[in-house]
Amino acid sequence: MSVNTSAAGAGTASNSAFTILLGRILLAVIFLLSGFGKLTAISGTAGYFGGLGLPLPTVTAVVVGLIELLGGLAVLVGFQTRIAAWVLAVFTVATGLVAHTGWADQMQMIQFLKNLAIAGGFILLASSGAGAYSIDAKRG
Repeated sequence: MSVNTSAAGAGTASNSAFTILLGRILLAVIFLLSGFGKLTAISGTAGYFGGLGLPLPTVTAVVVGLIELLGGLAVLVGFQTRIAAWVLAVFTVATGLVAHTGWADQMQMIQFLKNLAIAGGFILLASSGAGAYSIDAKRG
């Protein structure tokens, strides 16, 4: 008895392309919204960053907002996805270590663990690539 692996493989590839796209969308949403929010409320973001003791809070707010917005957009459309995913993975872990280390507070621990989980998703995306429904696939 033989199994038609080409039909099974084609279905798997199609499902994989769709699930990678879905994963990219879900990962990108939080960064697009956060980046846009930071860039449209620079003074509030800078005040928060200053309260965390970050240097040059206004400059930091702009840089962080741009990383989130542009990184989220790159992941969403699948452009330079492996690079964007690594940048956002490192950024997300760093953010957790800067802003969510008060682990005696259960909400801060949850926020930190959320950041680690998101970073894990980005590492998987960096490993798998953007999938068929992406600018990367069209350029390759």
